[in-house]
Amino acid sequence: MFLETTWFVIWGILWAVYFVLDGFDLGLGTIMPFLAEGEQEKRTIYNSAAPFWDGNEVWLITAGGVTFAAFPKAYAVMFSALYAPLFLLLFGLIFRAASFEFRNKIDSDAWRKVWDTFLFLGSFLPALLLGVAFANLFQGIPVDGDGVYHGSLIKLLNPYGLLGGVLFVLMFSLHGALWLGVKSTGRIHEKAMRAASGIWPYFLAATLAFLAATAVYTNLYANYLAIPPLLIILLLAVVGLFTTRMFIGCDSAPMAWACSAVTIFSCTLFGVVGMYPALLPSSIDSIYSVTIYNAASSTLTLKIMLGVALTFVPVVIGYQAWVYRVFSFKITDKDLASDEAY
Repeated sequence: MFLETTWFVIWGILWAVYFVLDGFDLGLGTIMPFLAEGEQEKRTIYNSAAPFWDGNEVWLITAGGVTFAAFPKAYAVMFSALYAPLFLLLFGLIFRAASFEFRNKIDSDAWRKVWDTFLFLGSFLPALLLGVAFANLFQGIPVDGDGVYHGSLIKLLNPYGLLGGVLFVLMFSLHGALWLGVKSTGRIHEKAMRAASGIWPYFLAATLAFLAATAVYTNLYANYLAIPPLLIILLLAVVGLFTTRMFIGCDSAPMAWACSAVTIFSCTLFGVVGMYPALLPSSIDSIYSVTIYNAASSTLTLKIMLGVALTFVPVVIGYQAWVYRVFSFKITDKDLASDEAY
């Protein structure tokens, strides 16, 4: 039980870290068509994300790898039940990656507009689909005792699932606007902070609506009612949300982004802890739910993988910390004039 719970916590933390880090990349691409005017502002957005996006996606691969290694049954059922949205998510991320590499290969406005469109779609759709997928996991998906999914992509687009998608889009858009505020100067910085200020009340409204709908559509609150101290997770999310707005008002983009990161991290853990011990709750019957007990690998595998994780995850964290430090400077016109700029 200890090993299974430990890996469940690691699984949840990895998803939370991925949402915090790649969330601002997805947010940047989502808000770009509505924020950037002119080539310089667009390139500022590209270069704000360029040194980080591929490293940030490592956490998505890690979260998927942990699911496969620690909970192979959950991995199999998840990729079967959510095949369509995960397939669309994959293609969105591929086109987003390609937009960074191909946008400036031809000196043509039409060519650049095509890749700008791919960046937007490759950011907006993954954000939406991740929200839809996790909201459906929270409320349960129709899987039977054999792990067979009795549903379709359309059934995933239910009111609660769509609300989760909207929540994620707004959450990442706010996060991305704040990151742009951290990385930019001048007019684009001012526009980024105004955008963050404008998005925040909609994110607050979506959060309140999602929490209310969660009480109706899911059983996430059961663990919190059974163990009230766990509500500290929700409290951290609330504090992060309102301090984000406070620092936006103070034009302190780094602090606002950090508080937004706390909000995203806490919101993710709120959902994951509420699911425990289920990984994939079944909406057909709770006895069909895929849990950390019936989906876990052998004890030996969990022990070996724990050693691997404790060895290499700190290495990844250290490397990424170094990357963020090296590229901590603000994007200026001088940087955009460099041959290495996107």
